[in-house]
Amino acid sequence: MTGPNKDIKFPLENYDRLCFLKNVIKNPEIIVGDYTYYDDFENVENFEKNVKYHFDFIGDKLIIGKFCMIASDVKFIMNGANHLTNSLTTYPFAIFGHGWENAMEGKTYPKKGDINIGNDVWIGYNATIMAGVTIGDGAIIATNATVIKDVEPYSIVGGNPAREIKKRFSKEVITKLLELEWWNWDIEKITKNVQYLTGNEIEKLIE
Repeated sequence: MTGPNKDIKFPLENYDRLCFLKNVIKNPEIIVGDYTYYDDFENVENFEKNVKYHFDFIGDKLIIGKFCMIASDVKFIMNGANHLTNSLTTYPFAIFGHGWENAMEGKTYPKKGDINIGNDVWIGYNATIMAGVTIGDGAIIATNATVIKDVEPYSIVGGNPAREIKKRFSKEVITKLLELEWWNWDIEKITKNVQYLTGNEIEKLIE
């Protein structure tokens, strides 16, 4: 046995509210790893609708690793949402024209960079991830969290703005997990180790 087919849209028989996300995405600026799933209360096509302000002319990317779990109504706020913040007004005059066309001459809107989600990341219901944020491998983002800054690997964050609640494991275990990168093992090796991956004895994985 080598687990479910990573190239199918709906891995659960007779259930179309959970998908392997990479097989649903149409936007080439959204990059998703194998086995990452998205679970939606209504329709999995909502995922791209929840990637907000993602305009082609900006060129920013949403990058999500392997084996992530993304709940319904998670939102990603991309750089197209940004306004000037060091000017006297944040109002976007230039987009309306009619004499306002040159309002942005010599100026650019702030760009905070891509959103990068690591591997084995669990993002809870209705969380919001802001532009430029990197979420480390193995992190957990609590329900309704608003993430405005980077999240360290194997940490749990929650709140608005999101703050670290605790680390999932000791520093030593986190270091070993990051070295193992189990999500990059071939699927046969992962399948052989699923009992250990769902346990908490890392020594058995190392063996």
